Amino acid sequence: MERRQAVKKERFCLIDSLRGLALVNMIAFHLCYNVFMIFGMDERWAFYPATVAWERYICFSFMLISGISLNFSRRAYRRGLTVSACGALISLVTRLVIPEEIILFGVLTCIGLCMILTQAARRLLERAEPFAGAGVCLLLFAFFYGLPQGYLGFFGAKLIELPKELYCFMPLALLGLPDKSFYSSDYFPLLPWLFLYVCGFFAWRALEKLDLTRLFKRGVPILDFCGKYSLPIYMLHQPLLMGICFLIFK
Repeated sequence: MERRQAVKKERFCLIDSLRGLALVNMIAFHLCYNVFMIFGMDERWAFYPATVAWERYICFSFMLISGISLNFSRRAYRRGLTVSACGALISLVTRLVIPEEIILFGVLTCIGLCMILTQAARRLLERAEPFAGAGVCLLLFAFFYGLPQGYLGFFGAKLIELPKELYCFMPLALLGLPDKSFYSSDYFPLLPWLFLYVCGFFAWRALEKLDLTRLFKRGVPILDFCGKYSLPIYMLHQPLLMGICFLIFK
C-alpha cells in the first residue's frame, strides 16, 4: 500500500504530453471545422473518411487519457464538478451565440460526469484485476457504441435493435438515448464513453502491474505545458479561433 501511494506521488510527464498532443490535435481539428464547415469552404469536409478517423482518434485519446489521469487525482469530485460546469457553460454560450452549432452533452460534460461516477465506484474498481477490467470495458464500449443510433452491436454490426420508445425523452440523450429532435454539434453521451474512460483507469493499473510506468516519466516540454493547462486552453481556444476566422473570412 505504501509503495502504491509513493508511485502515485511521482510525476509522469508523458501523460501530460499525451494530453497536450490530443489538445493540439483538437485545436487543429476545430480550426479546420470552422474554416470548412462554419465558414463554408467545403461543407463535405466533416464526412470524409480521413476527417472521421481524425475526429475519432482525438475523442478516444482524450477519454483514455482522462481515465488514466484519475489514478492521480486527489480531488476527483471537485475536478469532475468543475469540468462538468465548464461543459454547461459551453452549452449556454453556444445556445446564445451560435444556436445552429449548439453543444449539448459535449466532451467536457461527459468527462466531468465520468470522473465523478468512476470515483464513486473507485474502491470497487481497484479490487478488480486490471487486465480483465480493461478488456471488459473495451468490449462494452464497442458493444454500446451504436446505442445513440438505436442498436447494440459492434461498430455497425447490429446485434440488438432497441425499441423506439426508449428514444422519446430529450434528457435521456445524456445516457445515449437521444430523441428525434435532439441535435448537438459535439455529442458525448455517458454510454458508451463511460466504458472507455474506465478502460483508461484500468489501463494505468495494468501498466503498474507490468512495471512499465517508468516509461512515462519523461515528456515533451511544450506538450507537457499544454497538457497541464488543458482545461483553460480548451475553454479559450474556440472563441479565439472563431475570432481569427471571422476576421479572415468576413
